[in-house]
Amino acid sequence: MKTLLDSKSVHSQIDELLLSGQAQTAFEAEQMYVQFIKLAQPKAKVPILLWHGGGLSGVTWESKPDGKPGWQQFFLNAGYDVYVSDAVERGRASWARYPEIFKTEPMFRTKKEAWELFRIGPSYEVGGARVAFEGQQFPVEAFDQFAKQGVPRWATNDAATQRAYDALVDRVCPCFVVVHSQGGNFGFNAALAAPDKIKALVAVEPSGAPDPAKVDVGKLNGVPHLIVWGDFRDKVAVWQKLPIAPTKYRDALVAAGGKADVFDLPLMGIKGNGHMMMMDRNSDVVAKLIHDWIAKQGLLN
Repeated sequence: MKTLLDSKSVHSQIDELLLSGQAQTAFEAEQMYVQFIKLAQPKAKVPILLWHGGGLSGVTWESKPDGKPGWQQFFLNAGYDVYVSDAVERGRASWARYPEIFKTEPMFRTKKEAWELFRIGPSYEVGGARVAFEGQQFPVEAFDQFAKQGVPRWATNDAATQRAYDALVDRVCPCFVVVHSQGGNFGFNAALAAPDKIKALVAVEPSGAPDPAKVDVGKLNGVPHLIVWGDFRDKVAVWQKLPIAPTKYRDALVAAGGKADVFDLPLMGIKGNGHMMMMDRNSDVVAKLIHDWIAKQGLLN
C-alpha cells in the first residue's frame, strides 16, 4: 500500500536531511552543464571552449538578442568544434538550496544595472527613458530580450566553479578557451593549472585576474594570451578600475617571457562595442579578429 505525503510533510523531511548534514546525499549540486558540437571535418587542431560572465549563462554565445547567430555559430563556421558551458549554479547547470548548500542568497542583476554596467548607455530610468552611448553597436531595440537571459548568481561558489572548469579542461582539452567578464579569472586559473592543455586563452573584458605575486606566471610561457577591450570605458567609473588586475597580470606574463597581446578595439578603429561585444551588430568583426589571432599563433590546420 502506497502512502501519500502532503507537501508540508515532504518539505519537513527535506529540511531534516539538510539540518542533519545529509544534503549532499539528498541533492546533486556543484555540477556544470556543457553542450558541444563537433564537425565532421574541423579545420582547427583543437576545440574552442566558450565561458560566460557573471549573472549569465552559455546563452551568451549561442545567439544574439536580435535573433542573429552568435559566436558559437561563427566559430563553427570557421571550422572549430565548439563547447559552450553553463557554469556551476547557472542556467542548465541548475542550483541548490541556500544557506544549507550554497552559503549565501543569490544576487540578481537589474535591467538598469545591466544597461549601465555593460556600457550600453550612461543612464537608464526605470519605466522611463534609456539613453544609449552615441555610436553604440549593441542592438538597443533588443535590450529587453537580452535582459531575459539574466540568471541568479552566488558570491560564494567560485571554488566549486573553478573545480568544474578545471575538470572540463582535463576531460576535453587540449583546446582554446575564450572567456568573458567574470569568466576571465576562471580562465586564467585554469591555464595555470593545466598549461599543457590550454593552447591559447582569449579574455574578452576580464573583470579579474590572479595576483601575479602569488602565482607562477612563468609556467604559461607556452600559452599565448589575448585580452580584448571595448569602447566607452572612460565613461563608466567602475570600468576605469576593472582592467587594473588583468593588465597587471598581463604585464607579469610578458615580463616572464610569455606572449600576451591586447586588442583595444577603439584604438584599432573599431568603435561602439560595450561589454557584451559578442552580441553587438558587428560581433562577427570582433570574432574574426580573435580567429585571425589564433591562426597567427600557428594553431590552426
